[in-house]
Amino acid sequence: MDQYNGSQIVVLEGLEAVRKRPGMYIGSTGQRGLHHLIWEILDNGIDEHLAGFCSEITIVMQKDGGITIADNGRGVPVDLHPAKKIPTVRVVYTILHAGGKFGGSVYKVSGGLHGVGASVVNALSEKMLVEVKRNGEVYRDEYANGGHPVTALENGLLPVVGKCRKSDTGTRVTFYPDPLIFETVEFKADTIKKKLKEIAFLNKNLKIVFMDETAGTTDVYQEEFGIKSFVKYINRDTDVLHDEVIYVEGASGDIEVELAFQYTSSYSEQINAYCNRINVVDGGTLVTGFKMGLTRVMNQYARELGILKDKAENFDGRDIRNGIVAIISIKHPDPQFEGQTKTKLGNTDAKSAVDDVFSTQIQRYFDKNVDVLKKILENSMKSYNARKASDKARTAVLKQLNDVDTRSKLASCSSKKPEECEVYIVEGDSAGGTVKTARNRKTQAVLPLRGKILNVEKATLEKILINNEIKSMIASFGCGIGDEFDLSKLKYDKIIILTDADVDGAHISTLLLTFFYRFMPELIHEGKIYRGLPPLYKVEYETFSEDGKKGKGKKKKSEYLFNDFELEKFKKRPGNKILHVQRYKGLGEMDAEQLWETTLNPDTRVLAQVTVSDTVEADDITTTLMSSNVPPRRAFIMDEAKYANLDI
Repeated sequence: MDQYNGSQIVVLEGLEAVRKRPGMYIGSTGQRGLHHLIWEILDNGIDEHLAGFCSEITIVMQKDGGITIADNGRGVPVDLHPAKKIPTVRVVYTILHAGGKFGGSVYKVSGGLHGVGASVVNALSEKMLVEVKRNGEVYRDEYANGGHPVTALENGLLPVVGKCRKSDTGTRVTFYPDPLIFETVEFKADTIKKKLKEIAFLNKNLKIVFMDETAGTTDVYQEEFGIKSFVKYINRDTDVLHDEVIYVEGASGDIEVELAFQYTSSYSEQINAYCNRINVVDGGTLVTGFKMGLTRVMNQYARELGILKDKAENFDGRDIRNGIVAIISIKHPDPQFEGQTKTKLGNTDAKSAVDDVFSTQIQRYFDKNVDVLKKILENSMKSYNARKASDKARTAVLKQLNDVDTRSKLASCSSKKPEECEVYIVEGDSAGGTVKTARNRKTQAVLPLRGKILNVEKATLEKILINNEIKSMIASFGCGIGDEFDLSKLKYDKIIILTDADVDGAHISTLLLTFFYRFMPELIHEGKIYRGLPPLYKVEYETFSEDGKKGKGKKKKSEYLFNDFELEKFKKRPGNKILHVQRYKGLGEMDAEQLWETTLNPDTRVLAQVTVSDTVEADDITTTLMSSNVPPRRAFIMDEAKYANLDI
């Protein structure tokens, strides 16, 4: 590998106004976005581990609200950058799209491909300190108020602040999130621990130390068996068909492949895919390769063992994957992700690599473990027989959807162009009536639901399909469900869940999202599902002229605010005198004009797009909260209750 120095840090663009649009870079300014700052800095140390230079990373949650992340990698270069003529470490932490991940000479494989992480964290922090150990010396750079350097350079370079052994190398970053940017700057130790555990599973033998100074605790994460232990962890509360987690690994060309899987008594499949440790939630070519190899190999064994009597008969892929929990992890030198969000892998060579490695290695495993093979094939046969028996019933139920009368419920829009149409799912006829009055009849449809829909986590597909509210949704959307699902037939570009901001509204939203996640996941993965966010407050106030004097400059105004954080920020805004604060508890408290202005008008409304950033966590939480297994749900509620913000 080439020498790692300033000449290999490629600069694509200068730092943009990250502080103005933080959501574009970290997703949100809430808890999720706040913790994303940690993952961005952590990525740099993990990339050093993947390159073979880092064995340990330490994360400290400090009492003063700061986060320190230190690795024992090579240390960010501190020499003069050839293009920018400033220390290379300052280039990395102050210029967007600057890093060693573009040219391919520093990192053979890398998770963070865009080079925006370090500079974005700096831009969204009120203070950041960077210490680098290289060549037996310690260098320090400091930034304030969104990434502005405050350390004076000496002959154009960072000052040396200490000495160390030449073998002692690495980077230490300490940052303090800006409270003017984030709704909260209070980190949650449980959130950090859960993520670190997953990172340890995906990075075999990497030692991760987490120190919580507030609680006075230290946790160490290090997984000798990697994703094999990951599968075991996912299935910790599940009945499994075989005790041992099946694990295979190998390489095909420059692509390294790891697979681990175990069968459970569940009727669903869970395949979690990672490329360069990025969770590609929509799968892509690496998942296709695994499914192809699994289907072909298992059908071959089924015929050899006489389980499939007819040579022309084959198990369907669904039969073979019924009950499987799998982790696919590959390292690719040039991954091509579909979309900026990196949710799907597009490399065709990844499909053939996974198929090749899996097909070769799994046959060696099954030849030595015939008892495990037979259990899986017996499970496939049960699934096969059950599917054939229920196909007729399912087909009959699905045909009934054509006869569902949605006219009494659905207020359709006049446009027939899906790309400009959207449908609002609202709770009850009362709210539905208001939304129908306020909407744009050309492009906005309204579907009121009567009561709460069925909890699909506890029901069979047949029972789900005869539920009137679910039938109305499926018929209204037009894209079918299950194997008959066809996204191209979807009648709306946006499906918007609009409920009251109370406990019942939250429950209805959760039931709807569970249905979409389990039976129409493509709608979520393709970005079609949204939550409408009606304002929580309307503030009436007086504003004064710039000189602060009353008189002609005084004007009465009103403004809508969406949460308590915005209200507190508004109260601190100079030049305003609050006259009245109205709090909305439900959509019914707004008239049609207010509802249009705040919630329906595309130019002024606020929508939250529903996405899945971590398939393991999404599946784990959905199962915990919505299944019939009470103890895990009780434990989750007890752990998370202290963070709840309920309006009862």
